[in-house]
Amino acid sequence: MAVHAPRALEAVVHAITLASASGGCRTFELRPVDGGSFPPFEPGAHIDVHMGPSLIRQYSLLGSPEDTGRYLICVRRTPGGRGGSIALHQEVAVGARLRISAPRNHFPLADAARHVLVAGGIGVTPLMAMAEVLARRQAEFSFLYYASTAAEAPLLEELRAAPYADRMEFHYDEVDGGVRAGLPAALRTADPEAVVQLCGPGPFMDHVIKEATAVGWRDDQLRIERFAPATPGAVRRDAEGSTGAEFTVRIASTGQGYPVPGDRTIAEVLAANGVEVALSCEQGMCGACLTPVLAGDPDHRDEVQTAEERAANNQITLCCSRAKSPELLLDL
Repeated sequence: MAVHAPRALEAVVHAITLASASGGCRTFELRPVDGGSFPPFEPGAHIDVHMGPSLIRQYSLLGSPEDTGRYLICVRRTPGGRGGSIALHQEVAVGARLRISAPRNHFPLADAARHVLVAGGIGVTPLMAMAEVLARRQAEFSFLYYASTAAEAPLLEELRAAPYADRMEFHYDEVDGGVRAGLPAALRTADPEAVVQLCGPGPFMDHVIKEATAVGWRDDQLRIERFAPATPGAVRRDAEGSTGAEFTVRIASTGQGYPVPGDRTIAEVLAANGVEVALSCEQGMCGACLTPVLAGDPDHRDEVQTAEERAANNQITLCCSRAKSPELLLDL
């Protein structure tokens, strides 16, 4: 089968530490097996972690982007999840070797006069690297952190001791009602020169977006990253199992076209015909399979691209998106 994941790096688990008082979160420190350096990353980036042939999960990088001697990820144990967090918590020990990808970033730190970082639970991880960079720049920013309880809050002690701790506000559902009790001061009035970087559970982010939009924040000021698809399931199917009408994908380098029926993804069809594509999350979340589109009208079903990128229609996620036009010409 000609599907492959992005180029893998070899890492060793150097340390594992508890990252919440409840014990539900752990931080994994990964270092290069050869003792060298990992590729540099920008705030908001994530890596793939391979825990088996078909078990690849994405985790945001926290800590300083300048520290390329190690990568840090924080993993919340999710019993009802897809198995990645359980595997890391139960099967991975110090000294274990893991294959990881080079960093990818579809949630970059936006260029703005001011920033409001808003985290819900484990969504704090990509924002910590942003806060590190903003603090180093002596930039103007606020960091709002929401969790259900202090005991369950990931990385709470690290945040309280961080050099940007004076920029932080901590909110707990059990104490002040959390985000549903009302927008904090930093969001209550729209600032035309600011950008909101938002990450957390879907319902949390949906509520923040709704309330922020209601007080005047523009869509282009709200930058988000989701850890799960807004629509459950990697591929939306109807009651008969179809994802939509059949169309053709054509490969620019060979001119060969392949029909994509309603019950198969573009990636599945290409793989079955020996065309190499990069796959990782297979949910439209990570961007590994983003592929340039030379002609045709994509039906975007991913959570990676911005509204502007989708409107450009010049790239598509092969794992979940489809076509509105009879044919797509791919730059492969």
